[in-house]
Amino acid sequence: MLSRFKSGSIRNLEREYSCTVRLLDDTEYTCTIQRDAKGQYLFDLICHHLNLLEKDYFGIRYVDPDKQRHWLEFTKSIAKQMKSQPPFTMCLRVKFYPPEPAILKEEITRYLVFLQIKRDLYHGRLLCKTSDAAMLAAHILQAEIGNYDPGKHPEGYSSKFQFFPKHSEKLERRIADLHKTELIGQTPETSERNFLQKAQMLETYGVDPHPCKDVSGNPAFLAFTPFGFVVLQGNKRVHFLKWNDVTKLKFEAKTFHVYANQREDMKIILTYFAPTPEACKHLWKCGVENQAFYKLEKSSQVRTVSSSNLFFKGSRFRYSGRVAKEVMEQSAKIKREPPEIHRAGLVPSRSCPSITHGPRLSSVPRTRRRAVHISIMEGLESLRDSAHSTPVRSVSHGESFMPRSRSQATDGSEGTAVISDEAYSPSDSVLPTPVAEHSMELAVSRQVNGAPCSIEEEKESEAGTPGHGEGGDFYVDGRSAQDGAGGDSSLSEVEQVNKFVLSVLRLLLVTIGLLFVLLLLLIILTESDLDIAFLRDIRQTPEFEQFHYEYFCPLRRWFACKLRWVGGLLINK
Repeated sequence: MLSRFKSGSIRNLEREYSCTVRLLDDTEYTCTIQRDAKGQYLFDLICHHLNLLEKDYFGIRYVDPDKQRHWLEFTKSIAKQMKSQPPFTMCLRVKFYPPEPAILKEEITRYLVFLQIKRDLYHGRLLCKTSDAAMLAAHILQAEIGNYDPGKHPEGYSSKFQFFPKHSEKLERRIADLHKTELIGQTPETSERNFLQKAQMLETYGVDPHPCKDVSGNPAFLAFTPFGFVVLQGNKRVHFLKWNDVTKLKFEAKTFHVYANQREDMKIILTYFAPTPEACKHLWKCGVENQAFYKLEKSSQVRTVSSSNLFFKGSRFRYSGRVAKEVMEQSAKIKREPPEIHRAGLVPSRSCPSITHGPRLSSVPRTRRRAVHISIMEGLESLRDSAHSTPVRSVSHGESFMPRSRSQATDGSEGTAVISDEAYSPSDSVLPTPVAEHSMELAVSRQVNGAPCSIEEEKESEAGTPGHGEGGDFYVDGRSAQDGAGGDSSLSEVEQVNKFVLSVLRLLLVTIGLLFVLLLLLIILTESDLDIAFLRDIRQTPEFEQFHYEYFCPLRRWFACKLRWVGGLLINK
């Protein structure tokens, strides 16, 4: 009896596994779920834990053993998606950025989006002018430490917090001045709402950059935002295509294609090369989901998408979930008492130091930070005020449209939307997890050398084990995407020949298959006695009778003659 109980307990343990999800405030939610549980079950558990109803904007991100990131698919089993062994570690992140986050219905939703954008700001994904950067940081201060108090906040208090990848003393003084003078009296909710209003107007709001190469071998970052498809290259936004202009997204191996209608009489195809086939497939799936979420009117309009034009080739994927319009309509129906938000209970973030628990000295020495005062924010002064109203011209792919506002485009004078004086080098939102505190100095030194900061550390933290996180080698991947992916992405001549041969063989097989089907249909029409209305109507047409007596019958007699001749030869031998 005891042995039976023990064996039953072991079987139950085998059917269950532990799963840890890191939330946006860097706390962790751990649960035990069944081995056959689907992603939706885990996501519902987290949303219930957070008391979150407007949950369609969020998703769960994880990394496989090959250090490739993924979004957890809610319709599939968790165990089948995770290629590693349990226990599993994942992250809750904003998957679809709200077009207007400040008008979200519930404060808890706005707060979680606020945490995500604060993380984007710290990791260099959200770029802006110095004046905007100072105001955003001041709103963070006001939301998390409240009104300025000379007794609690000595001179230089803003320098103790890390809002951006790099600071300058001038920017720190500006942040403190704004916090002392312009934001007095604002509640955390008001400051967070104002922060969101300011952030949503920035060019890189909602950007989740994917490192790629263009057809000329130049490094680029592709991203999908609430307003369309974006390409960032060097210090410019070289492409912006509204979702309504994007007609198709395709990929094959490392090659990613974007088909769009640039004008009524002009279609364009943008081609880019990802570091690996897995990265390219992830890029394609993100594009398919974002286009469906922001472009469609109803979820019933969602269709299964293929990565290839041929039915037997490529990947097939279908977005599962509600679209943006349905989400907003559903949010308007929410009628409940606003849930309590425990801001004071936050655990200090390893990637974006929380201010809730009081000042914490940056691990970067003051003299070191003065030496790297080439602040990313000061480098962004060149962002043009007209960036929202001028179309841009691609470096290598022709023209595309830039919106006058978030909802309409205009055909103004040609120009380029300058994002920064420096090359766009984000610390990669592919790395949605925190960096270790002890790694801050290393991160800044990397940024000084032109490399994305906080990349390896953030990915290591994602998987929960040092050196094996979400794309723990993404710094290497990003470097290869910029230094070595020229030959890697532009396929070699041998690979191109192999691809051509395979395509010809596939086409030949399809042609033979179609001819075989037509032959079977012809034999059924001419030789069978099936009295089916469809076949009878075809047989009675003058064209078929002419074909039957003038071509088919002589051909049949010729084949019969040849077969008798071959049979005679075989018998004589």
